[in-house]
Amino acid sequence: MQFAKRMGCFGEGIFSKLLEIKRRKLENGEQVIDLSVGTPNIPPAKHIVEALCIAAADERNYVYAINDQKALLEAVSFWYKNRYGVELNPETQICSLLGSQEGLAHIALSIADEGDTVLVPDPCYPVFADGPLLAGARLHYMPQKKENKYVIRLQDIPEDVARKAKLMLVSYPNNPTAVMAPNSFYSDLIAFAKKYDIMVLHDNAYSELVYDGKRCGSFLSFPGAIEVGVEFNSLSKTYGLAGARIGFCVGNPEVVSMLKKLKSNMDYGMFLPVQRAAIAAITGDQTCVEKTRKAYEKRRDILCEGFKAIGWNMEKPEATMFIWTTIPSHYENSEKFAMDLIEKAGVMVTPGSAFGPSGERHVRLALVQEEEVLIKAIQAVRESGILKL
Repeated sequence: MQFAKRMGCFGEGIFSKLLEIKRRKLENGEQVIDLSVGTPNIPPAKHIVEALCIAAADERNYVYAINDQKALLEAVSFWYKNRYGVELNPETQICSLLGSQEGLAHIALSIADEGDTVLVPDPCYPVFADGPLLAGARLHYMPQKKENKYVIRLQDIPEDVARKAKLMLVSYPNNPTAVMAPNSFYSDLIAFAKKYDIMVLHDNAYSELVYDGKRCGSFLSFPGAIEVGVEFNSLSKTYGLAGARIGFCVGNPEVVSMLKKLKSNMDYGMFLPVQRAAIAAITGDQTCVEKTRKAYEKRRDILCEGFKAIGWNMEKPEATMFIWTTIPSHYENSEKFAMDLIEKAGVMVTPGSAFGPSGERHVRLALVQEEEVLIKAIQAVRESGILKL
């Protein structure tokens, strides 16, 4: 059998390797505390679940959705106006996604031809790079360095690369580095995109998971943003709807139109009961959002303070559901440290190398366990002795 050459771009995912180790250890009756995959364990609020269940009980809702319901598009328009102060035309500036991952995997197909240059952050969420690779694009990494507070320095992008680029992907609050970008970055980003005629995709999945009294808005709220790009947003983390796969592409009508056209040839739209759940989430009682934010902030404090107390110094992230931190100095390789951590302590984290070249010597921890489980994880790491030479 002969397979597509593009598959040579993809190795076995690190999550698959980690899950195999987890499966083996669980079968042997060993404890595993999984802090690797960002799978929210905070369930949706009752009114969201009820909306889904009522719609799922209606046999008329099992037809192809084909298009987004008018009520969903109007709800997203309301949400962006009410939450971010951004006006969106429901008919031309909003497209639903079967989760942000699906949109990120496919949007480059509507923008980049084979051999075109796409700018991606480094480190980055893996599909930021994988989507353009599927389209046959060439990647140019934009480093996110600690000395620059993990914010991309647009002035460091070579002139010849900028002139060739068709698309750039940006995301703040950022996964995996868990930082926010200052307002000045967005103004510079828009000017940069206009100068070089580059489309911008801003992923805004973590705007509600911002801590210590800070607040985050939308890329589209900055003057000129809609002229140069779109924003992806997701209900996965904010509303606990990760498995329901609900995301949106909003902003520039030309980009949205092309993505809709592409998707019309790839899927039959979002399950109608899921659309009803999305409407309930973004137009209903928002106290659940604050409750979720506080839960993640408390988990962050427990994990960072607990690990610091046993010799693994972690800076508290200002946003997201992740902690990005360096590995102990006696380790050279992040994957080796992650594998040792699960074997010796039963704690599973994601090696930073999974997020790009600049991720090496880091790991990402997901705040996806209850507080008492996080305390057990700290104890297990301490008892393993892995932090010592």
